[in-house]
Amino acid sequence: MQGSLVAGRYRLGDSIGSGGMGRVWRAHDEVLHRSVAIKELTAALYVSDSEQATLLARTRAEARAAARINHSAVVTVHDVLEHDGRPWIVMELVEGRSLADAVKEQERVEPREAARIGLWVLRALRAAHAAGVLHRDVKPGNVLLGRDGRVLLTDFGIAQIDGDAAITRTGEVVGSVDYLAPERVRGHDPGPASDLWALGATLYTAVEGMSPFRRTSPLTTMQAVVEEEADPLQHAGPLAPVIGALLRKDPATRPDAATAEQMLAEAAEGRRPRAAQEYVPTQAVNTHVPPPRQAGPHPGAPAAPAYGAPVPPRGSGSTAVQTPYGTPAVGRRRSRGRTIALVVALAAIIGGGTAVVLQQQHDRGGTTASPTGTADPGKTPGVSDTGGPTEDSLPEGWVRRSDPFGFTVVLPGEHWERVLFDEETRQVDYTPDGGEHFLRIAADDAPDFDDPFDHLSDLDQQIGGRLVDYQRIDLKRLTYRDREAARLEYSWTALPKDTEFPGPRRAVDQMYLTRDGVEYALYMSGPAEDWETTRQQFETILRGWREP
Repeated sequence: MQGSLVAGRYRLGDSIGSGGMGRVWRAHDEVLHRSVAIKELTAALYVSDSEQATLLARTRAEARAAARINHSAVVTVHDVLEHDGRPWIVMELVEGRSLADAVKEQERVEPREAARIGLWVLRALRAAHAAGVLHRDVKPGNVLLGRDGRVLLTDFGIAQIDGDAAITRTGEVVGSVDYLAPERVRGHDPGPASDLWALGATLYTAVEGMSPFRRTSPLTTMQAVVEEEADPLQHAGPLAPVIGALLRKDPATRPDAATAEQMLAEAAEGRRPRAAQEYVPTQAVNTHVPPPRQAGPHPGAPAAPAYGAPVPPRGSGSTAVQTPYGTPAVGRRRSRGRTIALVVALAAIIGGGTAVVLQQQHDRGGTTASPTGTADPGKTPGVSDTGGPTEDSLPEGWVRRSDPFGFTVVLPGEHWERVLFDEETRQVDYTPDGGEHFLRIAADDAPDFDDPFDHLSDLDQQIGGRLVDYQRIDLKRLTYRDREAARLEYSWTALPKDTEFPGPRRAVDQMYLTRDGVEYALYMSGPAEDWETTRQQFETILRGWREP
């Protein structure tokens, strides 16, 4: 692809970022003789024709949203085009890094610098709101820090424009779960105050080195957003009351953009903002709510139709557990992707029938690194004590698929569709029927557990008290590719209120660690009535699996 000419004008250079949804290239505009960035939506290669139309519509909406905003702190969009069967966006090239990368590299950002960054992001948001555009995905990965000192807001991919017809499904909540405002989690329409909440969460992450409401799963993270207060700020200095004001649960009680801008300006000068005092509570309030013990959705418990588009599917996979719920990690460095997968229905915790279309992740500036583990080419793929086809002798009708995340997987047929679950934590699903049966593959290069068996034991305890009729069928250690591995198999009853596929279900979850310390989880779920077929498919998939 490097060196290719796009639309007869843009010569592609090196790739400067990639993920499950797309890739960003450095390119040269051969007409105007300038450097640009081009965003290629590679996800269009893996969806149906109808969903390609949706992707194109969203791409045009992103370009249109950014084009409506005239501000130096918003990345300029030059062009949107179709090339090689997929949409591309031509943008201003920003030499630098994202705020997410800065936090990752430095652990945290100094408060006055964070206030300066927040000030420019707020100015970009004010310009966007004045143009009738809500960003809806403000987070560290979408804040760019130029080498020249500029701060720019980018990625209006899920922006909402006043007067435009919606191109998301009814009831969807779109965005990164760590930075969703409480009113959005509750299913209410977002407003400018929702973007300000996300700014507050972004600044919290910048100065503390961790997102304020990150918990062990999307479910518990959403609970924290709605019901808990963030842990007290330890490193925010004069920025602390500003962040606290932006993170007020009730959008009506948050400062407006003008007030927030004044407070950020004072904090950037090292002064405690005078206007922030009215937002400081008179006493700390502990609203911690433990995880629900009643049955809740888990693998195979969809909230609403979500398949066929590059959004989280109905279903869940394994969960890389961070720390006990509500307990801060002490004496540990942050890991990139502690939560591997636990898709939840929003209705299960706060009522209503809203589908959750979310990404829970530690931001990495819009780029996704491939795992470093490699398969041993000298060994025949397989799992202990199980026979079956080799890589070069697949069952009739089976196909090998190369995934954009770098791995290859064998599937029972061409009709199995790829559905992106989480770009940043490299989670992807394959399903033949919209999620009634599905395979999930996930990777974590900084797992919280050194032993896959301990990890699955912890998962077994978590879900055992939440799923109706939960029964652990098997939990055992095993060896996979000469590496320590473990497998959990269980059953439960999915409820009609939680899924389009109610009734008895089964699931199997196998985890192993590569020599480089990457934890892979391969998870499969389906109805109990045809589980034997699904289980046999899972064994073949394990044999044909190849790491990047």
